[in-house]
Amino acid sequence: MHCKQFVSLSVASLMLAAVLTGCGGASSTASSAASGEAASAVSTAAASESTEAALPDGVYTAEFDTDSGMFHANEACNGMGTLTVENGQMTFHVSLASKKIVNLYVGMAADAEANKADWLLPTTDTVTYSDGTSEEVYGYDIPVAAVDQDFQLALLGTKGKWYDHTVSIRNAQPKAEEAAETPADGEYSVNVTLEGGSGRATVESPAALTVVDGKMTAVILWSSPNYDYMIVDGEKYLPTNTEGNSTFEIPVSALGTPLAVTADTVAMSTPHEIEYTLTFAYASLIEAK
Repeated sequence: MHCKQFVSLSVASLMLAAVLTGCGGASSTASSAASGEAASAVSTAAASESTEAALPDGVYTAEFDTDSGMFHANEACNGMGTLTVENGQMTFHVSLASKKIVNLYVGMAADAEANKADWLLPTTDTVTYSDGTSEEVYGYDIPVAAVDQDFQLALLGTKGKWYDHTVSIRNAQPKAEEAAETPADGEYSVNVTLEGGSGRATVESPAALTVVDGKMTAVILWSSPNYDYMIVDGEKYLPTNTEGNSTFEIPVSALGTPLAVTADTVAMSTPHEIEYTLTFAYASLIEAK
């Protein structure tokens, strides 16, 4: 199932312009200034607690775990939402099942009426189901003190009554960078991340990237002179140099997504092919002068 969000403005201004969609679809405008006040309150309370659950700044997908089958992420989102960590503060965006929950409050239902300024206001999210149909539902930007820990989140229904619920944001995983468009023809530098193997080998970053007729080619410079070929998409590529550390020119199918490659090393007693992935970060792309 695929969940997209197109969000109309809430009553107040945006707390986090950087908050992405509740379940990895499109974009979202956040709730209100009240969310900011609530986030501050939650962060203050969290300061006295253990920081074991703290995450580095970034964007994550995470599970929205609740104590009720009537209060959950929209089915198009598979129980997931988007957790954004910025300057150490965490905000979780989730698209709900309908528009029947009109406000949220971080805390107990009994305290909600006395703290109206801290009510979380909804965003309007468009979710798309597996059969291709779409529906507008409410979403919320929820301040989070810690992941994998229960906290109280009261909800206000359409009948004007507050209900207590215990929820948690669990199993946060870094959100995969979406594939970016191919840049215009030209020469660039781009940061590249190598994963796989024993972890001892590295590649030079940033790497040179050339785009000709919309096709990208990157120069990969290894930390070792012992690689005698690379395989990318079933094609074998030989080094472009005969001295110094092994250097290759390989095709890059997309920026922002892992590219599976094989590199053969002759450093061992017998040649040995090793599986790696290379990820070229679109955000780091700089046109060469």
